[in-house]
Amino acid sequence: MNEMASEPGSGGDAVAFAGEPLPEGFTPATDEAVVAALKTVYDPEIPVDIYELGLIYDLKIAENGNVAVNMTLTAPACPVAGTLPQQVANTISTVPGTGEVQVNLVWEPPWTMEKISEDARLALNLY
Repeated sequence: MNEMASEPGSGGDAVAFAGEPLPEGFTPATDEAVVAALKTVYDPEIPVDIYELGLIYDLKIAENGNVAVNMTLTAPACPVAGTLPQQVANTISTVPGTGEVQVNLVWEPPWTMEKISEDARLALNLY
């Protein structure tokens, strides 16, 4: 998976890996399928999934089914910093059509509340 270390490439550290190479002839997962899986992962302190919270900065699915994700956390000292990226990698690896999964933890640009989706703002009563 070292060839994925620079994908999607925004200076992050590869902190989580999961999955196996996708056998030849299998169709890679769609962005929609992976996003649907990401929407099942919740920040334990905020009752909103990590996708709607704006923690996923970049998602790339290669032709061979390998998936690379750049994600951030609400703060560098976030108590789930050591476990959430692996949970994300494991969740993505359950999507049919995914091969090896690499999650990069990035801090630029810093996460801000402006990254929260409209749906999540409504759920959190941020209006």
